[in-house]
Amino acid sequence: MNQIPVQDVTPKKSNGGKELYAEREHIYVKYYRGLFKNFRTISSAIMLLMFFGFSWVQWDGRQAVLFDLPNRQFHVFGMTFWPQDFMLLSWLLIILAFTLFFVTVFAGRLWCGYACPQFVWTWFFIWAERITEGDRNKRIKLDKAPWSGEKILRKTAKHLIWLTIAVASAVAFVGYFSPIRELLPNILSWELGPWETWWLGFFAVATYGNAGWLREQVCIYMCPYARFQSVMFDEDTLVISYDENRGENRGKRKKGADYKAQGLGDCIDCGNCVHVCPVGIDIRNGLQYECVACGACVDACDDIMDRMNYPRGLIRYTTEHALEGKTTHLMRPRLIGYFACLLAMCIAFAYTIYSRVPVELDIIRDRGQLFVETPNGLIENSYMLKIANKSQIDQVYRLSVSGLDGIKLIGDELIRVKTGELADHSVRLQIEPKYLDQANTNVNFSITAEADSSISTTEENRFIGPAPRR
Repeated sequence: MNQIPVQDVTPKKSNGGKELYAEREHIYVKYYRGLFKNFRTISSAIMLLMFFGFSWVQWDGRQAVLFDLPNRQFHVFGMTFWPQDFMLLSWLLIILAFTLFFVTVFAGRLWCGYACPQFVWTWFFIWAERITEGDRNKRIKLDKAPWSGEKILRKTAKHLIWLTIAVASAVAFVGYFSPIRELLPNILSWELGPWETWWLGFFAVATYGNAGWLREQVCIYMCPYARFQSVMFDEDTLVISYDENRGENRGKRKKGADYKAQGLGDCIDCGNCVHVCPVGIDIRNGLQYECVACGACVDACDDIMDRMNYPRGLIRYTTEHALEGKTTHLMRPRLIGYFACLLAMCIAFAYTIYSRVPVELDIIRDRGQLFVETPNGLIENSYMLKIANKSQIDQVYRLSVSGLDGIKLIGDELIRVKTGELADHSVRLQIEPKYLDQANTNVNFSITAEADSSISTTEENRFIGPAPRR
């Protein structure tokens, strides 16, 4: 019998004898304070408040933000969107993409450092790690220590907090697709549907794994933004950089010493900029694609500069031109172009939303019979009207027909449609043959809400009659 060859899975080595695949080194993030941390804390708090809170907000008797997939309705505060409105979603995604381009050209990866959900939750998990296991040095010492009752207790407490955050995040996420005020009682009584169970489990595991275990690996290896961001950078982009001209040569010294006489720069080589970095890079080695522009190294370095009575800004937001002593041009053609496109799209999108009519009318003509000649000599066509009420209240619509002289509507002119409902309504149109100048003639169907005349729409269809006699 032929044997299946065993694949060699040992680490491959280059010609120099070094392993091509480096083993991951665990990053122990040090606690720090500073201006940019405050900015990030505020932005993270706003995002967390929105994520966990919007599903609980009520609007006109229903959940304010609810993506009702079974009924194909997407409620966003005072508006209800249908699958036919997905073009608006496409435009919204394009606007968000241009916003990302504009921000990146202007100031680098601000999205990653201050608003990306991966890093918002990662910092949340790092906080849980710090309050249970201690700051950086204590965590390093704890991981190196043999297992003991205290170590088990601290590790268990950390993972319980992680799991609590992950499960709460999963519930909040699913609560946007299944009404959260019904979801929680169903969870407590174990009356969940299969899809709710699946997504709760998947999102909880994904949150626990990404923010607790993978962390910077997601940003470095899984996120495509880290790879293509460089094409949007230029010499005038604001990025976090180390001022090499001012900082070198690095070295230890006593506070108040004449370090310049010793040939030293402002960098005391304390390593704090590395210890606070959530992706574990040394910003002094230059701009690296792993950098998420969170500003942690800026805060840590400014704190050391204050203690040493040195000027702040050894590590700062600056541009390549500024570091080289050249003039920085923040308002440059590419940035202005992105802004102009973004502004135009935002105005067009806002106008579309503002002028959007919360009713939709589709007309299906009876294809079984092109037309019918009634006993009294009239020509008749049959139609099925599909009316979608996209408003937040029940509506009564008045139906009218125009486009042909002598056209008569046979059927109810008043149509009641509940909020969020798609109603079918059958009507017939009749006309005397003398009013038909040609075999195929267009006719307009209009519906107008009785309570609000601004809610109105018109659709065109054909009225088919006999071919004209020659």
